[in-house]
Amino acid sequence: MSGAELHVVRAGALTTVQDAGRAGFAHLGVPRSGALDLPAHRLANRLVGNPAEAAGLETTVSGCALRPSRTVVVAVTGAGCPVRVDGRPAAWGAPVVVPGGSVLDIGQATVGLRSYVAVGGGLAVDTVLGSRATDLLSGLGPAPLAAGGLLPVGPQVGRSAAADVLPYGCVGAELVLPFLPGPRDDWFAPGALRTLVTGRYAVSPASNRIGLRVLGPALRRAEGREGELPSEGMVPGAVQVPPDGRPVVFLADHPTTGGYPVIGVVPEESLPAAAQSPPGTRIRFVALRSGRPVL
Repeated sequence: MSGAELHVVRAGALTTVQDAGRAGFAHLGVPRSGALDLPAHRLANRLVGNPAEAAGLETTVSGCALRPSRTVVVAVTGAGCPVRVDGRPAAWGAPVVVPGGSVLDIGQATVGLRSYVAVGGGLAVDTVLGSRATDLLSGLGPAPLAAGGLLPVGPQVGRSAAADVLPYGCVGAELVLPFLPGPRDDWFAPGALRTLVTGRYAVSPASNRIGLRVLGPALRRAEGREGELPSEGMVPGAVQVPPDGRPVVFLADHPTTGGYPVIGVVPEESLPAAAQSPPGTRIRFVALRSGRPVL
């Protein structure tokens, strides 16, 4: 332990401790969880000299404010946002020295939804099944931040390094989600895949760490497929369609099994953009390949 602690001055709308997740426990009903935008999480760690999988914070929309008990080095990546130390502007996307007793304020997201805060040494909260990640579905890991809480900081193991260029291009006016049709696309009426790839869809305000909920045309079931499947395994990126016909794209805290049919699966490399797209963002689904024509 470094001896440093972060005092939570302002918790924000939803701020959680996240790392690379707890892979390998789906057979126990435990989702992987971890940072929704893993590239942004890894980058923040690299900037402060941490291993890529070190635990940091994932904020949602409104950021958070922290007061370290000792001097620490931090970096903020992911959603663009103002960063201030004791009210003075500080760099986003670069190592920032925060003196002990000062207040680091991560402000409202201006581009994207989720910012990532890494501190040199990582957050040394207790591990559960080998991970420090907060899982909102199962309740594993530390609770979401609350004002007045304390977060222990581990020992610094590497040196921070600035970046010459820090592009951030996973948020735009339109979210493009490629998907592989199946495995249960045969549960849908002829033309359902055409509806998915040509319909006007948008990100729903009801989206969360479990899944990206979608507003738009409903996907109709095939005749004789009005019931539900026996529960079967689910993966990140699965496009599950509940009875109302509107797709849900599973994210990091998704359930490991489900009985609603999956019409397609979005590759994991496309999920960070989904996690950063605010409500109202247009969605375009693109079928990558299928055993039969999609259009």
